[in-house]
Amino acid sequence: MSGIVIGSGAALLALDDGVGTVTLNRPERRNALSWQLIEDLLAALRRARTAEGLRVLVLTGAGDDFCVGADLARVGSESARDQETRTLRGRSVADDRERLAVASTVVELIESFPAPTIAAVNGACAGAGLSLALATDFRIAAPASVFNTAFVSAGVSGDLGSAWLLTRAVGSARARALLLDPAKIGAEEALAAGLVTEIAADLSARVGELAGKLAVQAPKAMRYAKRNLADAGRFTLAEYLEREVPRMVDCARSDDARQAARAFLEKRRPVFTGE
Repeated sequence: MSGIVIGSGAALLALDDGVGTVTLNRPERRNALSWQLIEDLLAALRRARTAEGLRVLVLTGAGDDFCVGADLARVGSESARDQETRTLRGRSVADDRERLAVASTVVELIESFPAPTIAAVNGACAGAGLSLALATDFRIAAPASVFNTAFVSAGVSGDLGSAWLLTRAVGSARARALLLDPAKIGAEEALAAGLVTEIAADLSARVGELAGKLAVQAPKAMRYAKRNLADAGRFTLAEYLEREVPRMVDCARSDDARQAARAFLEKRRPVFTGE
């Protein structure tokens, strides 16, 4: 898997040496979410989940911004056709709910992705765009990036798992402040709050470095570690341990674990195959 670019629409998937990069591709609208972007993003994520040899997924935005949320310039359109084709709004309340339910599966696909995920946040990251970033495992921000929940300011309550993801990222009290009193915050404040995990002066280089490091780790161990992390927030300790134990035993008996042990004794870097 090397140097492959899939798609030519509002979301692109590039596959290169074990790393998949999904790019939100509406730079002229600051990567605001349209229905077409949602459809293309879902297709890219589903393709990435089944891509042979993919070990890391990077999510980023084309141009100067990550994603500014919903395309509000289209929401107030008087044209039903324009609304239907260019926004998340449909023809009726039932249609709106169905569309938003479909759109919401985007964050589920990211949050449950079997391999490690990285959000490379360039520029503005707001509203549903912030939800997309929060669904990833690592969020690396450029120094000039700006964050805002933005929902209440736009007269809406929040979508794409905003409150759920915020609460898990920054805690209940901070999530309430960010969601109920929206304001622009810079990268340093976002780092202090827990919205991002790191600030990188050279965003592309740092994301590439981290992706490369993660891509050479044992795939099964990574996959099971992610399942452990997901289960940690859903079950009691006893229920969690019932799930952790078989995963650990399976990993410990794997070829990759034997490879790691041999590499340690031979003072070399292990080469993991996922077996």
